[in-house]
Amino acid sequence: MKAKTVDKIATGVIVFFALLIVAILAGLLGYILFRGLSHISWDFLTSAPQKIRAGGGIGPQLFNSLFLLVLTLLITVPLGLGAGIYMAEYARPGRITNGIRLIVEVLSSFPSIVVGLFGLLLIVNVFGLGFSLISGALALTVFNLPLLVRITEQAFRGVPVQQKEAGLAMGLSKWKIVTSVLFPVALPSILTGTILSAGRVFGEAAALMFTAGMSSPRLDFGNWNPLDSNSPLNPFRPAETLAVHIWKINSEGLAPDAAQIAAGASAVLVLTVLVFNLAARYFGRFIYRKLTASKRMN
Repeated sequence: MKAKTVDKIATGVIVFFALLIVAILAGLLGYILFRGLSHISWDFLTSAPQKIRAGGGIGPQLFNSLFLLVLTLLITVPLGLGAGIYMAEYARPGRITNGIRLIVEVLSSFPSIVVGLFGLLLIVNVFGLGFSLISGALALTVFNLPLLVRITEQAFRGVPVQQKEAGLAMGLSKWKIVTSVLFPVALPSILTGTILSAGRVFGEAAALMFTAGMSSPRLDFGNWNPLDSNSPLNPFRPAETLAVHIWKINSEGLAPDAAQIAAGASAVLVLTVLVFNLAARYFGRFIYRKLTASKRMN
């Protein structure tokens, strides 16, 4: 068989599988949105859920998911960036460095239920934080930290060595090279890792059932005192997230419109993840242009 024929066949197979993956994804998203969009309204997005009566909403659960995302990123991003930069630029090859990499790989493969039980034992009971947003954020940090560390390290190692040598030739310090030369180039990959981490925050349910809890107190959105038990900004209150709420409605919902609520909540979850991804990429492009004076970011 001629080389050109083999090349055309291989290209056709690759394109076929790529289109198949896109079609599967589009089918899943289309099915979820088709079932759920008709149930979405302003009242559905802002009202509290009903246990028995019809017409409940997902307002507290949606807010809890967004608030948990912010708390998790506030913990994960500084730790992940710091550890990734240390592993890429400061750590010397040896047993300690290899041991750290092994620990990161092991943590990234932990099942979510194991992390949830670990959080229940250590964070909720031993540390005494109880079922709360901060407990859920710390448990999700165990999930997301290995991913962000590994992506940050690979992003910094992927920067051409000539750029680092140019900074050294100009007499720049190590930290100045990291912040002004390497970080802007590595930013697109780091942003991708952050988006992947955020997606896991939105979609995680098993770990949060044992840490953040499966209920939410009646929230007073006019009370912004973070120390009040009914304040939405209190990080030490129980918080049922949207993913946990979907599971709970499907498994033990008593409301007559439980199926419609679950479908609408699923559509809101998909749209929230999509909007967050688009907003994060736009913000990343903006920061990238400011740091590099470039108009393009992959």
